[in-house]
Amino acid sequence: MIEQLQEGIGKLSCQAYFLVYVSTDGNISVVPLRDYHIISGEPGKILLAFADPSTFNCYPGWPLRNLLSLVAYHWGKDKKEWEIICFRDRLKSCVHSLVLKIQLGTLDLQQVPPPCVGWEKNVQQKVGPRKVDLSASLDPVKLAKSAVHLNLKLMRWRLVPDLELDEVMSTKCLILGSGTLGCNVARCLLGWGIRTITMVDNSQVSYSNPVRQSLFTFQDCLHGGRRKAEAAAEALLSIFPGVNSEGINLTIPMPGHPIPEKLIDQIKLDVEKLEELIENHDVIFLLMDTRESRWLPTVIASAKKKLVINAALGFDTYLVLRHGIKIDNCPTSAPKLGESIPGNQLGCYFCNDVVAPGDSTRDRTLDQQCTVTRPGVSMVAAALAVELMINVIQHPQRGLAPADTSARDDHLKVEIASPLGIVPHQIRGFLARCHQILPASVAFNYCTACSSQIINKYQTEGFQFLLQAFNNPNYIEELTGLKQLQQETEEVEIWELSDDESLGGTSGSEKGEPH
Repeated sequence: MIEQLQEGIGKLSCQAYFLVYVSTDGNISVVPLRDYHIISGEPGKILLAFADPSTFNCYPGWPLRNLLSLVAYHWGKDKKEWEIICFRDRLKSCVHSLVLKIQLGTLDLQQVPPPCVGWEKNVQQKVGPRKVDLSASLDPVKLAKSAVHLNLKLMRWRLVPDLELDEVMSTKCLILGSGTLGCNVARCLLGWGIRTITMVDNSQVSYSNPVRQSLFTFQDCLHGGRRKAEAAAEALLSIFPGVNSEGINLTIPMPGHPIPEKLIDQIKLDVEKLEELIENHDVIFLLMDTRESRWLPTVIASAKKKLVINAALGFDTYLVLRHGIKIDNCPTSAPKLGESIPGNQLGCYFCNDVVAPGDSTRDRTLDQQCTVTRPGVSMVAAALAVELMINVIQHPQRGLAPADTSARDDHLKVEIASPLGIVPHQIRGFLARCHQILPASVAFNYCTACSSQIINKYQTEGFQFLLQAFNNPNYIEELTGLKQLQQETEEVEIWELSDDESLGGTSGSEKGEPH
């Protein structure tokens, strides 16, 4: 009998109240309450039953009162005495269940049904049942969000009480380049609680990518390969559904790569899309393969005063740096010797160049165009790039934070500092020697990407200026003054002639000192 009862109730597990019908030959059937009129005319015994949440051995739970009110109102006139099963299924055993015999009174059918016991006024001051939102305990996505935040909360509670987690999680990150560096940066951003990540690229996943690029699998390589940005964004969602990730297929125009007349309209749309993306994000990561592909995002981000984190790889070396943010009405006097360089005077990725960026793939074979690095270099550089970003946004001065050039603990004594440690301008690493240095450099007045000449021209002429830069890199050198600087340098060079090279074979002593 117990097995039949358990099996029947199991089929109605979604219902809290039901009827148990015991036929004259001893068979047991469990049916919903709405079938009472069907079985009431049959010979046999009808029992009421409900799922009893009570843990007391001798007392039923509150749902019994609602059941009795219902039965007394609808069926009390036909039947006064009822047997009730308080069904308790604990550890797949119902031996704790109770069986009660109850004598019901009659209710005036002209009256409205009595209100259910246990209701109370809600926030709208209306009587209703109390509701408890259990979605946080049952929804896997919400459980994942809570678990993801746990490590960050423990970090703040136990180690870094000044850590502003809301500031971190609200930061919107744009990753330009969805390759080896881009995938690793995105994964590290997830660990820091970043919830808005936009991936940008224009290539497909190839068979050599998944072993080095952590967001791709072999399936992404099939049928010509999926678009990298879209596959990476989808992979982020599969890792953590709470992230707002988007993949955008976009080609970034570059200096030294002339634009054909028929493609000008499309390139203009690409530039406008890039401008929109940079405007709508807080931090821009430049992680592309070629040097010249970083020029246009650098120009746009400098004009829009966005924080830029740049990372580049060699075979066993890496560079991670933040671009200076030139804020209006901010002091620009050169720092004295030994002083830290303010964030508004720091150089960008192109500030050490004395020539304009050009086509770095010209006259190079396919194997020479590929970036060849030790596998661990990208992971080290990607992690440092994300940690540098976090240090910057946690600093009270954010992008204007002065550049630290020492890895000593002196920063702990400084009143204005990031709670997570120093905020350098550059991190240059040499994996072969397991060595890092923290240089810092002032912005170059003739920089081809962030100088005032470039930014002013971009803001006043827009796409027409960019089009000239794409088609003729020499135009950038002339605009910034680099061309003139090179000519002046050549004019002041002094060439010494040896005795054998002097005109007419005369010695220097006879003609005086060489000029």
